[in-house]
Amino acid sequence: MPNLRFNGSLWCNLDVALRNVDQIFRRAVRPLNITVIEWYILRALYEQDGQHASELARAVGRAATSFTPNLDKLEDPKTGLIERRPDPSDRRAVRIYLTEKAHGQRDTVQHIAEEIDRQVASMFSEFDYEKFLDILSALQSALPE
Repeated sequence: MPNLRFNGSLWCNLDVALRNVDQIFRRAVRPLNITVIEWYILRALYEQDGQHASELARAVGRAATSFTPNLDKLEDPKTGLIERRPDPSDRRAVRIYLTEKAHGQRDTVQHIAEEIDRQVASMFSEFDYEKFLDILSALQSALPE
């Protein structure tokens, strides 16, 4: 029987596990002077630059209504990793683009992601890790976006 806390409560144990993994990510991205959510934003933009803020918020699992401060920090001249540009097809909307500085950090961001994946995967057998990824995928698609 697994060693779970709180009488095996799924939610409580997922939350504890997420907080533990979050600490791994926080330590890994600290040298970039960004937060984990900002790191997710960069990764989402590396996959598809020029997204609407609402699409980007959804991609990283955040509410669009509370997403602006994250973008503000990444756009701040001290950070300088994104820029907002008007959407040419909808004057009410803006699109988020990576700056040259952000493009220059792409390899570092990708390396950090790969290293964390390796670190977590090393905790499991290959079979168990693949099973874990299947379960994770099912949990992600369990709720509507």
